[in-house]
Amino acid sequence: MRASRLVSILLLLQTRQQMTAQELAEALEVSVRTVYRDVESLSAAGVPLYGEPGHRGGYRLLGGFRTRLTGLTAEEAESLFLTSLPTAAADLGLGAVVTAAQLKLMAALPDELRDRAGRIAQRFHLDAPAWYRDADHVPHLSAVAEAVWGNRAMRMRYLRWAQPHETTRTVAPYGLVLKAGHWYLVAGAAEQIRAYRVSRIIDLHVLDEQIDRPDGFDLADYWQSYLAHFDARRHQRTATIRLSPSGFDRLPHVMETAVAERARQTAASPDPDGWIRVTIPIESVDQALPELLKLGADAEILAPAELREHLARTLDALNRIYRTHPGTD
Repeated sequence: MRASRLVSILLLLQTRQQMTAQELAEALEVSVRTVYRDVESLSAAGVPLYGEPGHRGGYRLLGGFRTRLTGLTAEEAESLFLTSLPTAAADLGLGAVVTAAQLKLMAALPDELRDRAGRIAQRFHLDAPAWYRDADHVPHLSAVAEAVWGNRAMRMRYLRWAQPHETTRTVAPYGLVLKAGHWYLVAGAAEQIRAYRVSRIIDLHVLDEQIDRPDGFDLADYWQSYLAHFDARRHQRTATIRLSPSGFDRLPHVMETAVAERARQTAASPDPDGWIRVTIPIESVDQALPELLKLGADAEILAPAELREHLARTLDALNRIYRTHPGTD
């Protein structure tokens, strides 16, 4: 176990050039004290490790030292092709590059590992877009990726939801995220980091200006925080509803996860008819109505009054349509 960890430290420093003891500890899921002991062991074994103190310090390998301990286990070889995203690579303009890299990797593997890696590729396929929805049209994605990769600022015309809808901004691009078939640019502007949907970029120019990435910025951590804050901003109101046993069971299948989970947490004991009273988060009355209509007669809105009245007006209008215009045989 310790030998494997020592090799991991070498490979981490080899790929990331410099890391602090804390960063190594987090990557290896051990204590900082354990990292110190491992570094001492590596130094004693003749590995040219240098530790630089200070805020921007850390450990690094000297003199271009590289380890050849990069052999793959069977499980590692199998997992390589689970990370393959051919559609995303093509969107980024890297389809041919990824294909060439995979061919070279396969050629470098021993016969047994090549067979196991190929078997995974033949049995698992990732289709990122959600059902019944097409992926975004993203004509500017390759240019955005170029700016991200080159750490270059970009000026873009962007179509917002809020007024004024069209805005022009100069941003520092930090990364790209693919979420359910939609590409998002994470970028800094006016001392704030925001997420922009790439399909809503009308026009852009990659500038010559180099950007400085914020110290300690982690794209995955930012995205998780963004999703949590997005739901909190979106769900500013609540609705109280009664659900039949069938409606309560169907809720996770017709509502988004955050709504179904809140309903489960707030569920009261069933009344004598078996109906369950719950409180769910909503964005607005207009947004909530079509969502609740999916439950049909298995849900009754209790509050807010405006949502209940909106549903009643909608049902009256539907009733008039179907009474006035009966269907034909």
